[in-house]
Amino acid sequence: MEKKFKGKHFLSEDDWTKEELDVVFETAFELKQKFYAEEPTLYLPYKTLFMIFFEQSTRTRNSMEAGMTQLGGHAHDLTADKMQISHGESAKDTAIILSRMGHGIACRNCFYGIGKKYLDEMAKHATVPVMSLQDDVYHPFQGLADLMTIFEYFGRNPKGLKVTISWAYATSHAKPLSVPQSQILLFPRYGIDVTIAHPKEFPLTKNIVEKAYKNAEVGGGSVRFTNNMDEAFEGANVVIPKNWGGFAFYDVDYYLQNEEECKKEMKANLEKYKDWICDERRIKLAAKDVKLMHALPADRGKEVTDEVIDNPDISIVYDEAENRLHTAKAIMALTM
Repeated sequence: MEKKFKGKHFLSEDDWTKEELDVVFETAFELKQKFYAEEPTLYLPYKTLFMIFFEQSTRTRNSMEAGMTQLGGHAHDLTADKMQISHGESAKDTAIILSRMGHGIACRNCFYGIGKKYLDEMAKHATVPVMSLQDDVYHPFQGLADLMTIFEYFGRNPKGLKVTISWAYATSHAKPLSVPQSQILLFPRYGIDVTIAHPKEFPLTKNIVEKAYKNAEVGGGSVRFTNNMDEAFEGANVVIPKNWGGFAFYDVDYYLQNEEECKKEMKANLEKYKDWICDERRIKLAAKDVKLMHALPADRGKEVTDEVIDNPDISIVYDEAENRLHTAKAIMALTM
């Protein structure tokens, strides 16, 4: 493993140069190959990762924990109720203490207007790498897995590839903005042409959109927006139907001060767009060889129909989920 990454935080791909991310992907592909060959990759023997989850997790928790085991180390699965966080312990104190007891800290905190600030505060005071397992702004591990999957199906130079990220109807919960925001920041850096579709009441964060345009200018990709889901699907090589909440429709301070009122309005807005679903009709609008991606869990029958997500000629969601393991291992092996 390259020593130059040791101790580097992983809070967003935007904090890493394209050249650094290229090393991450090379490492992930190498680790995946060795995983299938059942070759040991004990790059972090006896090292400890502390994982703090403020929300539930399947792919993130298991990719990190299994990854640490396969790298020769151990991951502690922590939740706020198991720690003094539930009694008000600060992010600063948590970071300092855990830094003295282990070799890395990973945290998921998706509370809107709070999560990223919490992780930033930990990173400020930690003396070991801090990794975002998702916050209210970014989901960097998901972004890596998504792009690795695109590489596998479309090659390592995806310039000109058309990827559509579309808001979709879902009722499970108001999902964070972090997945689509990480995607629109990362994909254009590799020359991908990204189309984002969403109803006007469900925008992405303005400063993230502005940054995405800049990333596209540098990386050779493009970013465009539409309020029409059908238009977004036309000719797409990859479609990603994904619900997200209408948080960015409000000023952050206003939302935090009027959270219940905003949630009621978001729910009312949500019900206007039940027809925003990825179904066979919309898939036929896309390119002939279109692939479906989704960070999972998908709200089946609402975000996407079973006929589409279970079609092996279209859906690559399980490859995408598996790549969470290999990209997580790459980041841990390089930074810890």
